[in-house]
Amino acid sequence: MPIGVLILCTGNSARSVMVEAILNRRGKGRFRAYSAGSKPVGVVNPIGVKLLKFKGYDTSGFRSKSWDEFSGAGAPDVQIVITVCSNAAGETCPIWPGAPVQVHWGFPDPAAMTGSEENKLAAFSEIYDAIDAYITDLLALPVEAKSAPDLKAALQNIAIQHAGELL
Repeated sequence: MPIGVLILCTGNSARSVMVEAILNRRGKGRFRAYSAGSKPVGVVNPIGVKLLKFKGYDTSGFRSKSWDEFSGAGAPDVQIVITVCSNAAGETCPIWPGAPVQVHWGFPDPAAMTGSEENKLAAFSEIYDAIDAYITDLLALPVEAKSAPDLKAALQNIAIQHAGELL
């Protein structure tokens, strides 16, 4: 059974969706990622969709959704919860079934980029590459063999190792 990972961001329109996409592709069979937001904006950012399509992802199933879908009866089983924006990291999260390991991996918001579509696409591409590096490190971890405290420490260490790469 794949390891369930829930990625949270306030709007669930950009960063969390990219983490979901990358982890599901690269961790296929080993991980199953989901994304959600505390205040979902209702639509996935079109620049993010454009980038993911360019990279060969099927974006038809992506949608901006509430984290409430993952806190009640019938919710997917998740062992890891990752916040990717400072707002979501600071919010009081629901009580997740199964007491998953929770960690923060902060990424700048590419949707905040102003200017031309080319500039916005470059910002999304930079964040995509940063997320991909975190996912590479996650995939190298023996997640299945770690206790919850050790897993939390290892996931936090990934963020520490990449600190300062994006400003």
